Amino acid sequence: MIETSPEALFAEREQRFFAAEERQAARYRWVGWLRLSFFVGSVLGCVVLFYYGRNAAGMGLLLGGYFLFAALIRWHNKIEYARKHQLYLGLINRREQERLRGELSSFASGEEFQEPNHYYAADLDVFGPNSLFQLLNRAVTRLGQQRLAEWLKTPAAAEEILSRQETVAELLPDLEWRQNLEARAMHHHRKTQQLPQPFLLWLRSPNFFQGKAWLVALTFLLPLLTIAAAVYWAEGRSHYPFLGLVLVQFLIAYKYQRQRDEYYEESTGMYETLRSYTDLLVHIEGRSFQSPRAKALQEQLKIDDRQASGHVRQLASIIQFLSARLNTYLNFILNHMFMWDFIWMWRLERWKKTMSGNIGQVLNAAAEFEALASLAAFQYANPTYAVPGVSNRPFEFEARYLSHPLIFSPGRTANSLAFEGTGHTVLITGSNMSGKSTFLRAVGVNMVLAFTGAAVCARNLKVFPALVYTSMRTEDNLAENTSSFYAELKRLKILIDITATGTPVYFFLDEILKGTNSHDRHEGAMALIRQLHQRQAAGFVSTHDLELGNMEQELPGAVENYSFNSYFEDGQLRFDYTLRPGVCQSFNASQLMRQMGIEL
Repeated sequence: MIETSPEALFAEREQRFFAAEERQAARYRWVGWLRLSFFVGSVLGCVVLFYYGRNAAGMGLLLGGYFLFAALIRWHNKIEYARKHQLYLGLINRREQERLRGELSSFASGEEFQEPNHYYAADLDVFGPNSLFQLLNRAVTRLGQQRLAEWLKTPAAAEEILSRQETVAELLPDLEWRQNLEARAMHHHRKTQQLPQPFLLWLRSPNFFQGKAWLVALTFLLPLLTIAAAVYWAEGRSHYPFLGLVLVQFLIAYKYQRQRDEYYEESTGMYETLRSYTDLLVHIEGRSFQSPRAKALQEQLKIDDRQASGHVRQLASIIQFLSARLNTYLNFILNHMFMWDFIWMWRLERWKKTMSGNIGQVLNAAAEFEALASLAAFQYANPTYAVPGVSNRPFEFEARYLSHPLIFSPGRTANSLAFEGTGHTVLITGSNMSGKSTFLRAVGVNMVLAFTGAAVCARNLKVFPALVYTSMRTEDNLAENTSSFYAELKRLKILIDITATGTPVYFFLDEILKGTNSHDRHEGAMALIRQLHQRQAAGFVSTHDLELGNMEQELPGAVENYSFNSYFEDGQLRFDYTLRPGVCQSFNASQLMRQMGIEL
């Protein structure tokens, strides 16, 4: 599918887009000088023509110059947009290379999506520095990032996983469309980083004209009467009808001054929020999709048989007319002769009526496309990663050459493992620093990826969808007066409670019950494994206690022993980080202590 390596392709595209940005910048500067020259020349020309009494020619130049200057401004703005777009595309490709090298510090960490006591997010580095979120996320809008974070925190059911995979497969080869989606959102990233809750609340708020049918009638009747009265006055008749109607409009405008100001401010903020999504919506609306999920999402962008972007443009027109009130003199004429604010407030309420029940689905569709595009971009950048198979056999797990996607060393070790069946426990023993914890995290992270709908860091993976639960990084908490051992017990209590409900769970317990004496640790670990054996659960337990290996005979077929080992070579302690069947035969704590200068 990709003839060159992703990194080489991204590097070539980065150079090409930055070169295009420089060309657009040169055009921008040239048109800027043209604008200035035209403005100065037009002003001087008007001065000369008026000075010599060529008033008609002067007025013609003034009016013509105005429209030509406006066209130059529009052209200038288009060039600036094109320049920024090329810049953003170059940056996108530079960031893809940084991800491949593991340079993640400049990316949004998603820490705001972290939840205290989440089932697995903290232990598996889903959010935060050097996290899975940084590796996957290409969403620019806050809602898009929020959607991806929700997927990472909530394992999907089999049908949902397959639906996401199908849509990702359609978006995967379309690099241009995906990167342009990201770049279009970057033009307004400050606005799209804000959640639109105030705007959504305003859409659902009571309408100003509700219960004021009389005011709606006056809004359209008074301007007609005022114009008629002005004509009546112009014909040399009484001016009192005209002044009376102007006074009535003045009093109405004065009475509702606060509401008029609020409507303008709210609608302007609303437009700024939606305008930031317009480019995104137009881009999504303009593509044809084949996958059912993408087609359904695209349909959500149609409201009353019109594209959502068209409704946003309609709002822009309403706001533009409403903005005429900002001119003090024009405001007096418009609002005291033509009920200007009230007419456009009424138009705005009609717009609200159409959009209030639909805007949620529009923003939802845009957010979901960003999340799906993120998964597709992650898979495109890692073509050796596998699309996981979804198993319907309870707790089937079969991985070939699986490793951790957040380890970027080219020599990272991959391991293979397969098991299935409710109540199954993979018991892993091993020496210090041999790779037990990293392997548990590698399996857990790849399960999270699989249940999100993403590709996994393995040659092949087949897995039964279930909840993931970890107990790995338990620490003491001085504020809660909690020891690390008690903190671990609290985590295990949550696991016991979840499995008691019948919810299928994959558990990952690292250095189980490490905070107590060896006898209690041994007895407690065995009791927990026996208890989990009776539940809708399967998973991994790492330990230093070799005695736990005897459970393979106690629960044959349900407990399997695996290990990581170390060895000495040329006087140096070595690790191969390779998972092997059986109980660990080598421990290195004494050798490590000797290397630290502790005499044994």
